[in-house]
Amino acid sequence: MITTLKEKVINGHSLTKEEAMHLSSAELSPLCEAADQIRRHFCGNTFDMCSIINGKSGRCPEDCKYCAQSAHYAANTTVYPLLSPEEILQAAEANAANGILRFSIVTSGKRLSDKEVEQVCDSFRKIQETCSISLCASMGLLTEKQFGMLKSAGVVRYHNNLETSRRFFPEICTTHTYEDKIQAIQDAQAAGLTVCSGGIIGLGETMEDRIDMALTLRELHIRSVPINVLNPIPGTPLEHNTPLKEEDVCRTAALFRFLLPDAILRMAGGRGLMGDQGRRVFQSGANGAITQNMLTTGGVTVHEDKILAEELGFEIRLYE
Repeated sequence: MITTLKEKVINGHSLTKEEAMHLSSAELSPLCEAADQIRRHFCGNTFDMCSIINGKSGRCPEDCKYCAQSAHYAANTTVYPLLSPEEILQAAEANAANGILRFSIVTSGKRLSDKEVEQVCDSFRKIQETCSISLCASMGLLTEKQFGMLKSAGVVRYHNNLETSRRFFPEICTTHTYEDKIQAIQDAQAAGLTVCSGGIIGLGETMEDRIDMALTLRELHIRSVPINVLNPIPGTPLEHNTPLKEEDVCRTAALFRFLLPDAILRMAGGRGLMGDQGRRVFQSGANGAITQNMLTTGGVTVHEDKILAEELGFEIRLYE
């Protein structure tokens, strides 16, 4: 079954949900090996590595149950307003000097105001003047007009995670809807931005929920897909969730590769919890990473990621 479905994908056909569900119970090792073969066929040895800066932290009015920055919970997190263009430029320059090819400003909150968007656009313009680095943004549920402002300032990609499936999303967040997220993604695309969107596994969802999320991403033509692994943070409602086993993360990555064969599957938050820093996942179809620190948790260093990518035969470069 694994070989038959692998050949179906390589020959340009899409898997059905039923086929993906069958694969979800397949033997892990051959499943991961087949996913890696699909990755090599569609993406070669590309490894797309990016970094982020927490440009505005804490006091978020949204109630996402996994998030330390939500004002609804008592997690211990740093709070500060939007960073100045000078502070953001300094971080971008440091990342560019370290060989990072993509850099994203991420902000807390449902969305930024027009004034705040103007300020971050100033930051992006300053970065463009001094750094050769691809610019991304993750600033909530912006309007199409605001997306246009980012595009004009040099941003090429917008990030907005679906987080999970449509069915399970209300269990995770009640202050905005799944449709709100999809509308923002479509508005960003309409403004000429490519979109990076994925989710978090280990929230309490089923494997079917993960497959449904991947299918929605396929419908939205998303080709940069972050896979976060829940890091249960004290003070959040999910603090007592049991962290996923590496085998479960590998299986999820492999299934995503079968369903999203030409996407960058970007390991993101929670990778630092893995004993091998994601090595097995990068042999199961994943081919990208957010390096260094996440928003409120630690990550894997650029140096470690460069060594890991080289050992696995990847070449670090942009994948459009």
